[in-house]
Amino acid sequence: MIEVNGMAHVILTVSNWEKARPFYAELLPFLGLKKVYDGNNFLYHVGGRTAVGIQRCAEEHASGRFVQNRVGLHHLCLRARSREDVDRIADKLRAMGAHIDRGPMEGTWAPGYYFVVFEDPDGIRLEVNFIPGKGLLASDPPLNPSFDPNWNQNYP
Repeated sequence: MIEVNGMAHVILTVSNWEKARPFYAELLPFLGLKKVYDGNNFLYHVGGRTAVGIQRCAEEHASGRFVQNRVGLHHLCLRARSREDVDRIADKLRAMGAHIDRGPMEGTWAPGYYFVVFEDPDGIRLEVNFIPGKGLLASDPPLNPSFDPNWNQNYP
């Protein structure tokens, strides 16, 4: 057995490159990620023990849009260091004109869970959350979202 050291990277493929590229180019540095590559078809930021890449989709998928419950990515969640950071991110998203689906608000998935859920220009669902202390690892056994009355396929 090994213990991973965080998430190395995630690459999101977008159909609306002309809107998604500037969206992420503004958002990711605000989240503390540093741009390390910016090309015609790929944007890559690194920081906080992870990296986020945005790539233009293949031409045959250019009319596509994200569907949350299709096979593949459901949503991407990044961890904030405080509730105040979640509030700051929500303020930034509002200033950018981003679609905020929910929050900032408290959730029942772990003690102190505080989050905001929003979408990029392709409708890709993203979340930024804060969980104090050990989060799900603080309880014995850990919380199971399938027993949460607020849980559904559209979480978050």
